[in-house]
Amino acid sequence: MRRDTLLALSQRLFETGVYSEVFMISALSGDGVEDLKTRLALAMPEGRGSTPRTSPADVPLRVLAAEITREKVYLRVHEELPYSAAVETTAFEDRPDGSARIEQTIYVERESQRPIVLGKGGQTLKWIGQKAREELIEILDRPVHLFLTVKVDPKWQDSKALYAQFGLEFDV
Repeated sequence: MRRDTLLALSQRLFETGVYSEVFMISALSGDGVEDLKTRLALAMPEGRGSTPRTSPADVPLRVLAAEITREKVYLRVHEELPYSAAVETTAFEDRPDGSARIEQTIYVERESQRPIVLGKGGQTLKWIGQKAREELIEILDRPVHLFLTVKVDPKWQDSKALYAQFGLEFDV
């Protein structure tokens, strides 16, 4: 967007009285990002987090971990397995050494799909696990021990547990 057009638009929006601050940011150059980050940091209340690590607040990490692995499944086998798989994080444990132990189950609908996810000699599953682990290490900023299992469940789409992990209710 041209600078003069952007300035005129922001001026009109600012004059509505709805906005108290305006930040001009360029996705191309990154201009303005530091100003926004500084303002957001100043707006945050000081203090330590008050949620214990064992509280239900860790549920989003379980879901995030499952979604990362599911993405890797589809990146590797999308043509052979279009939308016929789900991933459930069955265990997420903070270990004393600071690492995380994550156990996940990859569900497929038919027995014929299981070898697709496993791959010859387990190579496909190994790739999925490696790529998911790499991303989880980056996001969690700590070592991750990831254990994957592939199970056949023709009715996984009807599983209340799979929907519950996202905070959704589903009546089968």
